[in-house]
Amino acid sequence: MVDSGLEALLEHLPVSWWEADEQWRLLERGGGAFADLRTAQRFLDRMRQEMSSPGHSLQDGHCLVQFDGRTFDVKWPLGESRGQGCTRGLAVESGVRPTGGRRYAAFAEFADFAPAAAFIRDGDGCYLWANHSYAHLYGTTPERVVGSRIEDLDAPSDAAQFRALDQEILSRGKPVRHNLSYHRSDGSTGRAAGHRFPVEEDGQTCVAGIYVDITEHTRAMNQRREAEENLRALRDHSGLPCALLSANGRIEQAGTATAELFRTRLSELVGRRAHTLLATTPDLRQLRLAWEALITRRIRRVETSAVLLDARGRQRRAQLHLAAVSRSSGRAAHVWAVVTHQSLAHEAHPPLTAAQIRILSLLAEGSTNGEIATSLKLSRQAVDYHLSRLRDLLGAATRPALVARAYVLGILAPRAWPPRSAATTRPLG
Repeated sequence: MVDSGLEALLEHLPVSWWEADEQWRLLERGGGAFADLRTAQRFLDRMRQEMSSPGHSLQDGHCLVQFDGRTFDVKWPLGESRGQGCTRGLAVESGVRPTGGRRYAAFAEFADFAPAAAFIRDGDGCYLWANHSYAHLYGTTPERVVGSRIEDLDAPSDAAQFRALDQEILSRGKPVRHNLSYHRSDGSTGRAAGHRFPVEEDGQTCVAGIYVDITEHTRAMNQRREAEENLRALRDHSGLPCALLSANGRIEQAGTATAELFRTRLSELVGRRAHTLLATTPDLRQLRLAWEALITRRIRRVETSAVLLDARGRQRRAQLHLAAVSRSSGRAAHVWAVVTHQSLAHEAHPPLTAAQIRILSLLAEGSTNGEIATSLKLSRQAVDYHLSRLRDLLGAATRPALVARAYVLGILAPRAWPPRSAATTRPLG
């Protein structure tokens, strides 16, 4: 048994299930027929004794076993076992009836008020028993279902499908686990998953079934599959470099544009730690703080900046959009990283000082040297020196070229006015 809910239910019913080794020693047991392990083992020994007695037969895997004044209908062996030489079995105490002599008691006690829809039909498609969940599918009560036929409740196409399934069970004599489609009472199409199996009732072989409606589950899975396909399409064909990172910063998925950005193969990128793709810059600490806020879910999204390092050792500043992904209220399990803007790749140069970046911002705004000096409370000579130094560092001969280089190298934010440094972080929610 692997279903804990089913095990708990069987503990209250006059049934016993077990798994035994080739010497008939109990390995696992459950059900409410026997109070303790010793009694269950005695029953197994009694069953072995009766089966080995002359004249005793095991027909279709069924036999009756007398034990301590009680009669058990035994199904053995039952299904797959967990190891070679092991067998499973199920014993249902027969002759037990609730008050009033209710028929189909063993199955009814098991499934009457279960959330799964259950029924028993004879070979002609006439209902002998149905539980409340099954009747609810048709907007009626179990009493109204019993005595009706399949065609009385279902549309012709569904009725034909169900009759064919019944005949398959009756002809094969074996249970079938499957999914099926059906028409709901409101006209919509539903999906159900369950088992249909043969049972003996009043000397005739009938068909029993128990099903769980999986319509909403199927719809949710289809929506999830569609969302994943759309996400893969965006990842692989949008042209935007993007990657799915684990909480510890390892790349789990990436698009081809991401591999091209870092001048490497996709197979070499997936599985790599993201921090190995970042240049060591003063704003790296700011990125780490933003990452921790995402993982702890203090913020959901953040737009930030980082200097990326490709396989050739060249650098480029990029605008990153980071979004936390989580299915629970705890820490985020993943983070999506998308690069929306990137500078030209360039060889590393000494990091600029805050004063130099501020001078570039004022220069891009159109300020003269004198206005820059006044704004920063510097001398004209200091401003001239900084501009000369910046032209050397960035390889720009003129003031317009210096501004252009500041943008294409990612020093200034491409979408901000007044001009400002690209190394900023902005929470988005």
